[in-house]
Amino acid sequence: MFEVQKIDHIGIRVRDKDRSVAFYQSLGFTMIRDIGFEQGHPVIMKNANNVVLNILGPSSEAHDENILMDVDDKRYAGYTHIALRVNSIKAAEDLFDELDYPITERMSFNGFHGIFIRDPDRNVIEFDSFEGDEPKTRQ
Repeated sequence: MFEVQKIDHIGIRVRDKDRSVAFYQSLGFTMIRDIGFEQGHPVIMKNANNVVLNILGPSSEAHDENILMDVDDKRYAGYTHIALRVNSIKAAEDLFDELDYPITERMSFNGFHGIFIRDPDRNVIEFDSFEGDEPKTRQ
């Protein structure tokens, strides 16, 4: 029987490889290999917990911008963000403050805490912290 076992990787299309690689390195990802970014193949990055990113490019539009989370009263179809679980929201906030990455949103409910930032191409990244294996909203 067919079954999904886990998320294998997250693909993110970017405009500027060096700028994006530096951004994700600042979040603890290391470059594994550049398979051919300029030909549309990924730069593969991974962190110490085996979260894998595929940085894809180059973007074909000079002025494209991620608007999925930004348009008031409109809900466009498409992926809106990735969510990464962290061991400490406070430590994440401290890092983002040090790196001058603005926190664009905060949420907290039922023991769940989340903050959001943007990568250089305005892709939304959510960082979550909660007690236990699953947040109370999934129990």
